[in-house]
Amino acid sequence: MPIRPRQRDRNESNPAFGARRLKLGTFQTNLDSGCVMSDLDGRLDITWPNTVALAKLADEMEFEALVPVARWTGFGGATNPQGPGFETYTWAAGIAGATTNAGVISTSHVALTHPIVAAKQSAAIDHISGGRYTLNIVNGWNYPEMEMFGVSLLGHADRYACAEEWLAIVKRLWTEDETFDHEGRFYKIKKGYLAPKPIQHPYPAIMNAGSSERGRHFACKHCDLVFTSIRTFDIDTNKAHVQAYRRLAREEYGREVRIWSNANIVQAETEQEARAFYNYYVNEKGDWAAANHVIETMAAEINERDYPPERRRAMAEMFVQGWGGFPLVGTKEQIVDGLKRLSSVGYDGLLLSFPRYEQGLREFRDVTYPLVVQAGLRDLV
Repeated sequence: MPIRPRQRDRNESNPAFGARRLKLGTFQTNLDSGCVMSDLDGRLDITWPNTVALAKLADEMEFEALVPVARWTGFGGATNPQGPGFETYTWAAGIAGATTNAGVISTSHVALTHPIVAAKQSAAIDHISGGRYTLNIVNGWNYPEMEMFGVSLLGHADRYACAEEWLAIVKRLWTEDETFDHEGRFYKIKKGYLAPKPIQHPYPAIMNAGSSERGRHFACKHCDLVFTSIRTFDIDTNKAHVQAYRRLAREEYGREVRIWSNANIVQAETEQEARAFYNYYVNEKGDWAAANHVIETMAAEINERDYPPERRRAMAEMFVQGWGGFPLVGTKEQIVDGLKRLSSVGYDGLLLSFPRYEQGLREFRDVTYPLVVQAGLRDLV
């Protein structure tokens, strides 16, 4: 399919397809408290000036992905983390206009956004950003959010069947010039049409965090960026986890995917100071009630998964400290060493978060990032 006059090869316009050894991003800067679940002073207060300030700091370092989380209600507890927050399509449009280098993402619940609306909004953001846009697709597990809309959360297999149909419609709208009808299991469309098309050719990048067997197949077959959590400190186990995604994409679907994860940075002048601060905001100030609410919701019967009691304590700590991000705790040199280790595992990119988000990101820009560059992690490969 020829590139239209206003379109560009997405490998050239979207930083997520760039050639840097380790790509970087931010995570959850559209939500109150950022990634922490803690009554910590200095945690992110979600105002528009604050979220733009974070985006501009990341833009200065040419981060490849600013990833928001689609959240419609908080998790209670003492601080109700992720309660207040900005809707992700409108957030991404505003952030795209406030930045010039960074990759900009919106996160879309399949069940809550019609594919025609998603395609149209995404095309607009792609134009605002000049082709820096990525659509992150989520099927949803947080059933109280669905109940707000009067929408029933589908069973696990049906969620992915719906997502496949949804994404197929979006891609047709992005790429086909003629109107089309669609009669499927979940959607019926008459004379589907979209113009202008996105800037990116053939269409914008797609991200997904499928982790179940069905989810892994969906991500590897249909998406470009696969997000997966780091679940162990063992390097070999993590390497095998990353390689399994790449092997599935190549052997089953003849595709290459880029693998992303997230890390939470707790940095101080000494390791002892960093660990003391971690203990303070996690164990002394942590909102464990909110974290346990997350786990209970994830373990609901409709989600077809459960977690043994002995695992839940560790899971809760990971949510409190940084929404499941891999904890990097120590001096600036130790942070860089940790990023090097994660890069050696095979991750293409890491979304970074900080307990005190703006303070932490400024320190990362001024103190740590030069060492990241010096270590060769931002070199072209």
